[in-house]
Formats: sequence, structure tokens, C-alpha cells
Amino acid sequence: MAGVTLTNTTKIYPGVKNAAPAVNAINLEVKDHEFVALIGPSGCGKSTTLRMIAGLESVTSGQIHIGETLVNDLTPRARNIAMVFQNYALYPTLTNFENIAFGLRVAKMPKYKITEEVNRVARSLELDGMLDRYPRQLSGGQRQRVALGRAIVRDPQVFLLDEPLSNLDAKMRVQMRYELIELHKKLNTTTIYVTHDQIEAMTMAHRIVIMDRGVVQQIGTPTEVYTRPANTFVGSFIGTPPMNFIEGRVDIINDVPCFDNSNMRIEITKEQYDKVMENKVHSVYMGIRPENLRIVSDTDEDTRHVVKGQVHFTELIGADQNIHVNLGKRDRVIVRVPTDISVIDDEMISLRLNVNHLLFYDMNTGDLVS
Repeated sequence: MAGVTLTNTTKIYPGVKNAAPAVNAINLEVKDHEFVALIGPSGCGKSTTLRMIAGLESVTSGQIHIGETLVNDLTPRARNIAMVFQNYALYPTLTNFENIAFGLRVAKMPKYKITEEVNRVARSLELDGMLDRYPRQLSGGQRQRVALGRAIVRDPQVFLLDEPLSNLDAKMRVQMRYELIELHKKLNTTTIYVTHDQIEAMTMAHRIVIMDRGVVQQIGTPTEVYTRPANTFVGSFIGTPPMNFIEGRVDIINDVPCFDNSNMRIEITKEQYDKVMENKVHSVYMGIRPENLRIVSDTDEDTRHVVKGQVHFTELIGADQNIHVNLGKRDRVIVRVPTDISVIDDEMISLRLNVNHLLFYDMNTGDLVS
């Protein structure tokens, strides 16, 4: 097993005049045994990055190391990696046993050893009673497990998975997420996983790499990227519902540090104010997660962190509900609260912001400043 290191790795497709790089100078170190997810919108460069690691795409500039080996010019087979695709890529005329064994036969492993290895992997994936069947006789989740088995049986240094669950229904995706987590615990193999589904990334990965337009926006643990998004793109992409952003200014008003706009004036901490001023910023987006607002009584005497708004509509999402609230003509926030809190459309309500969870972003760059 081995880690994977990308150093200023760039991909530019030839023949497209003035085109931006599909992947622009990505720097990433995936440690040995680590599970890292690449996530971002369509066209952000996550699959291209994975394909460069696999050797299915050439590298325009920069370097890729697997372990200590520079692999830029090595063929996919020489890299000792295994890749699982979105569409399973199974041979329909071969049995599941033959599909799992395919790579071992190409490598000319002895027949008894092939049988031993395939049976071992099949047991770990609960496929041992299905090896004589053909892929068409299996469910989508079972076919995906056969594709995983074909990768696992080769005992690669690195697993590369390109949106392997996107063709499954919602219930099967949940089950397969659990199975992949358990599989990684058992095999402890370095894994790089591409997905557009933030729930998959947040629940499965040790660290997440968020990309947009070929550029890495943030690398961190699920907790880090959720609680302190590096910029407004990450805040709006990670989280369901996304982070609320409200335009305004940070200033001293009546000797009190405040966030201020035409709809509200919120007292903030001196530490938050000082950090914004260190970055020489006044015009900001104030960011706050929906669960860090709560509905309070209009009779509450402490109004320092309270704003008033009008309920626009409510989304029921099981045990919780998302309440969309208009704050004046320009600003709107989403509040996440339990379903036992009752509100009606067009009702005026008071919201308290948890000041300790406020974040501030430069309005010009979108970058976190406090």
C-alpha cells in the first residue's frame, strides 16, 4: 500500500483556444491508508484528477507520485492501482466469478490460487453464493460489489472510485455507503473517491477535497469544511441546506463592534471585529448555518442578536423543518428547527443568531476573513 502525492498537477486539453485548465495546479497529499473524497459540481475537474492518477489521462505539467514512485509516464497497469467505475464495466458474457478473476488470469496466476483469492474476496463482499450467476442476474448493488471484488482481488496499492454509487437508488446508496466504510476498515487500503454527493463525502471520507472550475477550494476533514468553509463557494456547496450569507459591513457603532445593513444591526465579538480589520475588510458576507438560528419570543428582553423576519415557506424534512424567512426586501435566510415548532406562511417571527458561530467573508473575493 502507498500514499498518493500530486504536485502542481495540471491538465489542459489541447485544441481548445484560450481554454482554462481542466485541473489547475492541484497540490494534494493522500496519506497511506487514508480515505479521501474529491467533490464538486459537474465539470470541476474531480474525475479528470482521478483519471490522471490512474494513468487514463496524461499530465500536462506537474507530478504524480504513488508511494515513492513518479508515475507520470507509467501505464495504468504499471501503477498497481484498481479503479471502479460508475457503470460497473462488467463483462456480461462472463460469470461473476470470471469477472472478479479477470485481472488475475491476465496476470497468469495459477488456477488454484485464482479460485482461492476469488472465493476469499467473494466471502468478504457476501457474493459467495452468486459466483456462478451472470451480472444481468444481479441487482445494481450486487453488480457494484462484483466490480469492487474485481478491484480488491488484485490487492492494489490504491483504490480509485469514480462515482460508483450514482446509478443506485436512494436506499441502495445508503446500504452501499455502509458497505464501503466497512470494506475500507477491513482492507485499510488508500482510497480516493470521486462523488458529486456531499452526503457520501461527509459520511465516508477522512478528508474532503472541494473543487470548482479545476481549482481546489478547500481540503479538510468533514467537520472542518462544514464548520469553517474557506470561502462562500464551499459554504454554499457543503451543507443541506447551505450556509446563509447576508451582505453588510463590519464597523464600530456607538462604541460597539457590529455587523450592520439596512435590515439588521447585530453585535459581534471584539475578536471577530479585530480579525476582519486585520484583513482590512469592511464590506462582508456574514455566514451562518441554518441550525445556528433559532426562533425566539417577541417578549425576549435580550435583543442584541435578534432580527425580525417574515416566514416565506416551510419545508418538512422528517424530524426537522427548514423555514425560509425574508429579512426585509433583500435578505433571506433558512432556519433549521424541530417540527414541533409551529409557524405559518407570512407570519412575522424573531430569530436569534448564535454569535459564536458567525463567520465573515470578504465581499470582493469570497474568502473567509473571520
